[in-house]
Order: sequence, then structure tokens, then C-alpha cells
Amino acid sequence: MLIKKSGDVRSSEITDYKLYYDRRKFISTASAALVGVAVGGVLVDRLLAASPENGDDIIIKPKGQYDTDEKLTPYKDVTSYNNFYEFGTDKSEPAVNATKFTTSPWTIAVEGFVKKPATYHLEDFIKPYKLEDRIYRMRCVEGWSMVIPWLGFPLKDLINRVEPTSKAKYIEFTTLLDESRMPGQKRHVLDWPYVEGLRMDEAMHPLAILAVGLYGKQPLPNQNGAPIRLVVPWKYGFKGIKSIVKIRFTEEEPNSTWAMVAPNEYGFYSNVNPEVDHPRWSQKTERRIGEFLKRKTLMFNGYADQVAHLYSGMDLHKYF
Repeated sequence: MLIKKSGDVRSSEITDYKLYYDRRKFISTASAALVGVAVGGVLVDRLLAASPENGDDIIIKPKGQYDTDEKLTPYKDVTSYNNFYEFGTDKSEPAVNATKFTTSPWTIAVEGFVKKPATYHLEDFIKPYKLEDRIYRMRCVEGWSMVIPWLGFPLKDLINRVEPTSKAKYIEFTTLLDESRMPGQKRHVLDWPYVEGLRMDEAMHPLAILAVGLYGKQPLPNQNGAPIRLVVPWKYGFKGIKSIVKIRFTEEEPNSTWAMVAPNEYGFYSNVNPEVDHPRWSQKTERRIGEFLKRKTLMFNGYADQVAHLYSGMDLHKYF
């Protein structure tokens, strides 16, 4: 396992928003301790408190290069309100049904058009990379959203490591298929195993990561996709495939589970787009978990400045 330096500030040291909902009051009581404080030469521009579930203390964390500065969704909500059909179709079922899910030992196969295909034990797969905290918005196609502090590493680092050949145009990801460990697979609500894919330039974008933890801590909770999952914040949440066991580099566009199940409703790209409604509901607004009122959905989930160029010339009014 990768060990970070003791001086690194991680999101496990961040508090969920319930402990600082009255920001002005909190800052007024802490202002004396904050005067002149900087971390790594960067002026601290916000206070976040630590997740009480993790037993962490209040610390100061500067905004990272890829972080949103929005309020975090509480840890208990991130880990108890989940779509993970391999463990049930109700939002509360994964947290209950994944309790005994075993993720050790775990292997990940890298196949297809790469110069270095191999099957890795999870520990060896992760070891070469420096884990990073990324605080991302997550927008579900169902119309709800969260702000989640992930722990992981850029997907592009893996891609560079395995050296794709010129034939590799896409990447296909596959979830574990084992109904004895994933009881939801006994019900054929989807075609198992779950598969997803990205175009190579999407996968190489620095926002795309493979996550192995939450709130700065490993392991990733079972219900959130343990032990390793994809996070692509400008796409709808179902693109973030969980419990990955195979990564295959392909020349042709790979299958996508929801696009196979309902091709009239879901496409391969599935970028967050408030201008294109789902055939059965609007995508113009979303309900942020923990908030009463709905908010407007942002193009590319608020990451348009970073990713819009990937889709130059494409019809953004097509549901994709």
C-alpha cells in the first residue's frame, strides 16, 4: 500500500458540512488561530471540518487544483444512499447487502491493445501511484447530486504505465461477476457483468480518476464500489463503474450496460447536459442530497471549462 508523507493534508481531515453550517460563527471563533496561516505557500481560503464518522479533528485545507469548494455531502449520506444494483435496487440496500462483500484477494486484468498486458493483485496495481484527494461533484442521471471527497489516482497514469498501442481508441471496464458475493446479480435487472467505457482522450483527461477511498481513507466502502472504481465527474454517475476487475483497451467503441438495456434513453457518452432531458424526466435541475430546494444543473456538471473541448463539433443536443 502506498504510504503518504505525514505532512500531506488529506480529505480524511475534512469535516462534513453539518459541523460548519454556520460558517460565520465558526470562523469568528477560530479567526485568531487563522491569522496569517498558509499551507505550502497557499493562503487558506476555506475551512472544512472532519468527518465525525472517521473521528478526525478540525484542520485547515487549501483548495486543490481540481477541487470544488462546495459543501461536502455528509459521509453517512455518501455511504448510505447508493446506486449499486449488484447489491440491490433500493438506495439503502447496498450499504446493508454489501457488508460481507470480500475484496481480498482482488485482481485486475489489463488487456487488449497495450504493450504491457498483465493481471495485478490490487496492492501491486495501486502501489506505483501517489494517491490524491479530489473533491468532485457527482450528478446522478436520476436528478440528485452529491459532493464527494475521493481518494485515488489519475487514470492517465495507469494508461501511461501500460503503454497503449496505436490501435487503442477506447477503454472498456468490467465489474466483478460473482452472484455469491454480489447477491443482486441473482436478479436479472441488468445484463451482468456491468460494463462501461471511455474514449481514450476522455480517459486521459486529468479529471478522470480511479478511486480507492473516501474522505482520505482506504479502503473504499463496499457500497461505494470497493475496492476500486472509476470516477468521471463531468458524466452522469452510472459511468463510474464500481468493483473493477478488468480494464481492456479496444479499437472499437465498447459496450455500456445502460445503453444496452435502454438504448433509447442512454448513450455511450452520457455527459451531464441540462439542455437535454432524459426521455422520462427533466435534467435542468437537481436535488443536492442534504438540501431542500433544487438547484440548476450545470453543463458538464460544472466542468465545462476543462472538458468541453473534448466534444468540439459534436451535437450537444443529442442525448449522449
